[in-house]
Amino acid sequence: MDRSILPLMTDSSPSVSRTAWLIVALLFPVALLNYLDRQMIASMKNSVMGDIPSIGSEANWGYMLGQFKWVYAFFSPIGGYIADRFSRKYTICGSLIIWSAITYLTGQVSDYQQLLWARTAMGISEAFYIPAALALIADFHTGGTRSRAVGVHQTGIYCGVMLGGFAGYVDEWPDLGWRGAFDYTGLAGLLYALPLLFLLKDAPRRVMANDEVAYKPTVFKALHELMTSRSFILLVLYFTLPALAAWVVRDWMPALLQKEFNISQGKAGVSAALYWQAAALISAILGGWLADRWMRKTQRGRIHMSAIGMILIVPALFGVGNAPGLNSFGLAIASLVLFGIGWGFFDGNNMPILSQITRPELRATGYGIMNFVSMSCGGVADWGFGVLNDMKVPLNVTFGIFASLCIISVVLVLMIRPQESKS
Repeated sequence: MDRSILPLMTDSSPSVSRTAWLIVALLFPVALLNYLDRQMIASMKNSVMGDIPSIGSEANWGYMLGQFKWVYAFFSPIGGYIADRFSRKYTICGSLIIWSAITYLTGQVSDYQQLLWARTAMGISEAFYIPAALALIADFHTGGTRSRAVGVHQTGIYCGVMLGGFAGYVDEWPDLGWRGAFDYTGLAGLLYALPLLFLLKDAPRRVMANDEVAYKPTVFKALHELMTSRSFILLVLYFTLPALAAWVVRDWMPALLQKEFNISQGKAGVSAALYWQAAALISAILGGWLADRWMRKTQRGRIHMSAIGMILIVPALFGVGNAPGLNSFGLAIASLVLFGIGWGFFDGNNMPILSQITRPELRATGYGIMNFVSMSCGGVADWGFGVLNDMKVPLNVTFGIFASLCIISVVLVLMIRPQESKS
């Protein structure tokens, strides 16, 4: 056997433990940047639409948001398979470099078609990151720290969304503006890519009991193994249904709060992102810790923790939908905070649950498929929400539908059967 190919050591090894947490620390800023530009454009909606009149309508804005998700969805399984088949490290670094360049170029667009193409290219490049990053974390955190590690990584996403929420104040900084925000964010990503390329590393490849290196499946074998797994199909559906509401909350909530409560763009952007993302940040870490402890008693610990989060999301969505009708800004914020708590419990346990039902060589591909379905439906939700707004459909009706889907999700996750043999 080639001595350069070593089995993964356990989390109890001090050197591996340090390396495992270093991987999380290195990926934290990348996760932040990955979501920063998504929230920036939502928070700066009025500024962008005012500067680019050819956008024209709410439906066009919603279509642009949806287009990002549709191409992101299509390329997520491709990015996941490349990360599984070749290198997670180079998939991550390549994705960061390309999307950072596109972020910079977004600040240079002059009409709706150029903005649409820029967001399309952004969706392609960013699709390669999350499946590879979460699979890499799961590779290094092979035991009792997996949910915590994924939870910490997800806090980078929440920080990116919170920071993006402040982008609504760019109109008050005439020397920056929405274009400058994209310029500087893109340059930051390009600068960080260089040290990341040198410091990030792939996990040692697994060795099977017969001393043969774990196989790298073909596309068709990978798809067949995943799509014939009942638990994987259930996880895909569970992952998708609550994401419909989450994308609408991320992409539309700043504009909704500004319109419904007659507040400034800056205050709306911060209110829509800061509170629920801060709650999600805390709950992702807490939920990861609780899930890892729960796993000591039962293999369903992470499933139960995630289901609790989903149960909390249901009343949160009813609150968000009814707050404008009650003219209660406080109810809107409290509901968003509750939504964030539930989302953190849910979000930090998806890859750990996936790791219990799939082999390591299929994790990035599996998460890519999950993203494909979730983001495709999320794009439809973004576009559809814009259409429903134009049709004056009451918000409590729309968010009531989202809440009903989350109730179905609780049933789906409890039907998943983890396999103890998965590492």
